[in-house]
Amino acid sequence: MTKPLDNRVAIVTGANQGLGYEISKKYIEAGASLMICARNDALLKKSRQELAAMARPGQIVVAMPADVSKQEDVIALVGETLKQFGRFDILVNNAGVYGPKGAIENVVWEEWLSAIAINLFGSILMCRAVLPHFKGAGRGKIIQLSGGGATSPLPMISAYAVSKTAVVRFIETLAEEVRVNHIDVNAVAPGSLNTRMLEEILEAGPEKVGGDFYKRSLKQKGDGGAPLGKGAELAVFLGSSLSDGITGKLISAVWDPWQTLSHHLNDLKRSDIYTLRRIVPKDRGMTWGNDL
Repeated sequence: MTKPLDNRVAIVTGANQGLGYEISKKYIEAGASLMICARNDALLKKSRQELAAMARPGQIVVAMPADVSKQEDVIALVGETLKQFGRFDILVNNAGVYGPKGAIENVVWEEWLSAIAINLFGSILMCRAVLPHFKGAGRGKIIQLSGGGATSPLPMISAYAVSKTAVVRFIETLAEEVRVNHIDVNAVAPGSLNTRMLEEILEAGPEKVGGDFYKRSLKQKGDGGAPLGKGAELAVFLGSSLSDGITGKLISAVWDPWQTLSHHLNDLKRSDIYTLRRIVPKDRGMTWGNDL
C-alpha cells in the first residue's frame, strides 16, 4: 500500500525527544527517510537507533548533531543531507526552547538573545539553507512548529512569545516569496503538550512564570495535555502531496479541520484564514472606529 511520504526525504530538527521525535516516528511510519538533528549527541544517537529499527527496507535514518542557531552547523547539516540522499523534499523546523522565565528587566539578557537565536534565527537559517535546493527542484515543503506564544501574550516568557510570533509572520512572508516555485510553507500549532518544556515551567514556579500560567500548566499536566500524535499527524499531512497548494498558514493540530483543507484551496488562497492579523472594532461587533 502506498504511504503518504513514500520516497520522500525529510530533515527534522530537534528530533531527539518530545514532539520532534514523535514527528520523526510518524514520518517513518508514513514512508519517509530522515536526516534528524539536535544538540544533544548522546540522545540523538539513541533516537536514530530507535527510528532506524522502525524503518522498512529502503528507508534510511541518518543523524547529525547540529545547533540550528549556528550558520556553520546549518550549512553542514544541509550539505550532509545532500551527500547522503542526493536530495530532500521536506524541512520540519521543530527545534525550540522556552528561554529565560521572569520579568523582562530581570532575565539574563544573553539567555533571552539565545532563545531568539534558536527559535527565530535558527528557523530562518534552516529555510535559507534549503531554499536553493527546493527552488532547483521546483517544489518543496517547509513545516514550522509554532506554539501558543504566537497567538496570545505570554507574560514572563517573553523570548518564547516574541520568537514564536515573529517566526509565524516570517513563514507567511516566505510563503509569498516562494509561491511561484511551488514550495509550500506553513506553521503548525501542536497544542499544549506534556513534554520536557512543561516540566521546565513547573520547575520554574509561579514566581518566574506567573501564577495564572503556572496554574494552567499544573492543570495541563493533570489532564494529560494535547496528544503528541496530533501535531505529528498534521506534520505528515503538510509534508505530503495531500497538502499541495496550502501555504502561508498557521494551522492548529487540535482545533482546525486540516484533514479536509485540500477541499477549500480557493477559499484559503483568497483570504486571511489561518493567518496572524490585527483585530479592529467591527470584528468584535463594535460600532465605533468604523467610519472611514
